[in-house]
Order: sequence, then C-alpha cells, then structure tokens
Amino acid sequence: MNLTGTSFLGSHRGTATGTVFRAKNPANGEDLQPAYHAAGPEEVDQAVKLAAEAFQVYRNVSGKARAGFLRRCADALDAHKQELAERAHLETALPMARLTGEVGRTSNQLRLFASVVEEGSWVNARIDPALPDRQPLPRPDLRSMLRPLGPVVVFGASNFPLAFSVAGGDTASALAAGCPVIVKAHPAHPGTSELVAALITEAVAAESLPPGTFTMLFDAGIEVGTALVKHPMVAAVAFTGSLNAGRALMDLAAARPQPIPCFTEMSSGNPVFVLPSALRKSPAELAKNLFGSFTLGAGQFCTKPGVVLVPEAPGAQAFFDELKALVEQSASFDLLTEGIARTYRRGTAQRAARVPLAASSSMPTPHGETAANAQLFAACLDQLIEEPELAEEIFGPDTLLVHCGTAEDYLRAAQSLQGHLTATLLGDEDDLLSHRALIQVLEQKAGRLLINGFPTGVEVGHAMVHGGPYPSTSDPRFTSVGAQAIYRFAKPVCYQNFPQSLLPAELQDSNPLGIRRLREGRAESAG
Repeated sequence: MNLTGTSFLGSHRGTATGTVFRAKNPANGEDLQPAYHAAGPEEVDQAVKLAAEAFQVYRNVSGKARAGFLRRCADALDAHKQELAERAHLETALPMARLTGEVGRTSNQLRLFASVVEEGSWVNARIDPALPDRQPLPRPDLRSMLRPLGPVVVFGASNFPLAFSVAGGDTASALAAGCPVIVKAHPAHPGTSELVAALITEAVAAESLPPGTFTMLFDAGIEVGTALVKHPMVAAVAFTGSLNAGRALMDLAAARPQPIPCFTEMSSGNPVFVLPSALRKSPAELAKNLFGSFTLGAGQFCTKPGVVLVPEAPGAQAFFDELKALVEQSASFDLLTEGIARTYRRGTAQRAARVPLAASSSMPTPHGETAANAQLFAACLDQLIEEPELAEEIFGPDTLLVHCGTAEDYLRAAQSLQGHLTATLLGDEDDLLSHRALIQVLEQKAGRLLINGFPTGVEVGHAMVHGGPYPSTSDPRFTSVGAQAIYRFAKPVCYQNFPQSLLPAELQDSNPLGIRRLREGRAESAG
C-alpha cells in the first residue's frame, strides 16, 4: 500500500496543506517518509459531520452486519501483517516478533467484539410487562436496552501502535456498539496508522456502510484533538496515554456546554506485594521475573510493576543482589520517542533526588535521543506514605523497592496508594490467606488483582478488566480491554407502552434474535 500523508475523511482523503511533520526512527533518529499533514479546522468539522450523518444509519445496523464488518477488518489486518509490522518497526523500534504478535492481538480484539454483537445479549434487554389490574395503580409496559451513544473520538496510543491505536480496542468496541469512530492518529507512528486506516476504509466500502462510519485525522500537536473533543456533535472520547494529557481531555469534555463522557486510561504504578514465602521459594528466580516484567517493552507498558513491596525475610538479600546485578548488567533501551525519553530521564532524576538509587545500568548509554538505562530505586515505607507521589508511574524501565517489616506495613502501604490498573500478590496459599485484609484493601485500589504472576500480560477476553480508580482511569466502572469495553459507548433507553411493531427486535415478545433477556427480573429462556 502506498502512503500519502493525508487524513481520511470517509471515502475521501484530506488535503496536503496542513502543518508538516514526519515520523522518526527511534533507533537511529532518521526522519521517515512520507511527510504527513495535520488536518485543518475545516477537515475536523467535516470528519465529525460525516460521523454524525453516518450514525443515523450505523446505529440501526444489525449486530450480525456489524460483526461481518469487524471480521472483514480483522481479516484485512492479518492479510497485511508483515507490512504493518515492518512499518511499525521503523516508527517504534519495537521488535518484529512483538509487532507481528500485536497485529494478531488487534485482529483478535475485532473478532471478539464481532462475536459479542453477533450473539446480541450484551444489550441487557429487560422487560416488565404491563399490569393493568395492579392496585392501587396499574403498571405500564416497560422495556429497556442499551443503545449507542453517537460519534466517538479515539486517540491512538504511543506504546501500542496497533492494539491501542487506529483499529485497537477503543475503535473495535465503539464500532461494535454502533458508534462511528473518528481516530486522532498518534504522531509517532503515522505510517502505521495510515496503513491500518486504509484497510478499515476499504472494509467500510465493502460492507456498504456510510462513509463516515470511520475517519482518521493526523496532527503533530494538540490542536486537532482539542477541536474534536470540543465539537458539539462528538458523543464520547477514548484515550490511552499520560496523566497530564488525559486529565486535560477530561477537563475539556467536562467544560463543554453539553459535557460528554471521556474514558481515559492514564497513570498506574501497579504495586507488587512480595510476601515472605515468595522470597523463601526462589529469590533469584523472583528477581529475574520482576526484572523481565518492568523492562518488558523498555518499561513502556501501562501495567509495568513500578512499585514493589518487599519484606524483611529470609531470601530478601539474595533477591536484592540478583535484581541489582540484572539492572547493572542490562543494556540500554530505545524508548518510543524523544519526548518519552526526556520525560523518563527527568522523572528518574527527580526520584533520585528524593530516594536512593540502588542500581543503574553500568553499560554506557548511547548518545541517541531515545536511549535510556534501567534503574532501580529503594525507599522506606514511611517515606512512601508521607510522599505518595513516589508511587506514581514513570514511563520507562525503572522500578521502586519499598521495604515492609510486618503484615501491618503491607496494609499501611496499600491504604496509602491511589488508583492503579493492577495489584499483585506473590506468595503461597498460607501467606495469602493470612493477608485477606490486604486483598480487601486492594479491591478498592485496582481493577485487576493478580496472584503469583506479573501484570504486564493483558489477556483479551470476556472477563478481563483493564481499568481502575483515578488516576489510572477516569472512571473505575469500565474497562478498556475485553468484551466489557463495549459498555462505555452505550446508554440505557426505556420504551414505555410501545407497540410491538415499533420496538427494537431485542425487546419484541417473540425475541426474534434469540438473545438472553430479563423478564420481570428473571432470566428468560432464549427464543
């Protein structure tokens, strides 16, 4: 596929008149071709109006038809897996094996949502039939289900150029819910974004859907994203990225004359609680697994374990010595962008001024603007409690060890934490049973609790929760990964005293779609 460097406006391409920018290869600093052009205000307005027009049709497209569209998109991604991975490799310096796997993850997300909307029960259909003879007042016929919100703006993420980008989980779940999508492509990987957008646009046409079902705009700064969030025809926003940027979008969405939901996934330290039995079992292996987790993808995972609470127990010194050696012997990493590398260096320097730097790579750091070394910090529990910002995320290959002496220390640490995407406990069953109170505290602090694993793997399925209390996300009631992500982009609508001919198929007495429903609060057998 040829790259042109212009935005996607339904079935047409944008102009080549906006501000020019280029992707850069993080491994060598070279500019990549072609030049890309930021969308102008007119193109922003056109994209949203196309989406609003498409919504009037796409909202009523059947679940089966939406499933066919999503599967066509997935098949197209798989057919171009090598081409997509190669371009993403140039723009991110991520390994090819990681990127080909990410294409597969992206297509699997599309197929997951295809299966959800094709089966159809996700709409949560509820029926309370009329009770005309009820005393003292009759009850009207009440039926409700979830309906799509409207055009959704999706911001591509820097660290997953495919799975959290143009065709990622936000786009897949919004399209599955019946919402047209306007993607604001991430400027770090515009070529990858253009390739994927072209495939989705082709799928829109092949399925005879309205052209505005999908659009994508380029921008090197914040102008396009700001204009999209402010546009009165936009119904919701989905974002994955930094706390500062996410909070700015939340504030923009809330300040509109008609506020809209803004689903942001932002900052998470993902605490790991190492219980004494985990150290006794194999301290060296534990150190290797932890090192592999916080340096995976150069530490640029939103689930990176950034805070590790370690007991004063047998094996603690062996664990620390092994972890220190791994950090000191590690090679430098190429981070995704020069901006991310600058932020990492600034964040680790600020942390080093407050707590001891226990270890840093002894390998020389290359002079490249994206290079960064792994770093290991250590702090006492009282300092963490007095300075809770020490647990905030630093995006890159570092982690903070915090020493705990007693079970009460673990509780104090957990109670001091803000919201996180994950919280992990490592230990045997006896140890875990003796820390039930800790688990109950962590249920209020994180969206996913793990036992004897590391949080950097996020399975895409029906039960996954990738969310948590602020500042990890803007709304702890929702997830951005897994089948439940669809609920962000739907709202309940109640139909009172509607004749059967005007009801959506999901609410008709005959249940023509054969979905699971509740009738007077009880599960109704599928038709």
